[in-house]
Amino acid sequence: MGFLFGPIITVAINGLSLYLLTLFVEGITYTGGLKLFVMSGIVLGLINFCVKPLLKIVSLPFVILTGGLFLVVINMGILWFLSYFFSVIEFRDITLSFQNFSTYVIGAVVFGIINWLLNLIK
Repeated sequence: MGFLFGPIITVAINGLSLYLLTLFVEGITYTGGLKLFVMSGIVLGLINFCVKPLLKIVSLPFVILTGGLFLVVINMGILWFLSYFFSVIEFRDITLSFQNFSTYVIGAVVFGIINWLLNLIK
């Protein structure tokens, strides 16, 4: 049963994390509503399953050297890729954009905290 509902819960948690991120951080604009959050939940789930563990292993010396602050840089890269993905693929009526670099930094910190809290509930 966990095999069946695990990916659905992951998509829901990632979509909810992005929704809460857009509420808490000013400078993030989006269109598409629920479609955006479902698609971003799927994309973030795939990134967190495939790419993020490899990034953590490769960047382990930087994570240790900075006391874990380099994980914010990894989250920034993931958020940048997500906004880039939606601009390149061009889904109908789905956009996600960040105002500037500081929005990425604040968004990465808030996204990490929200995702951590939601995964504690899971």
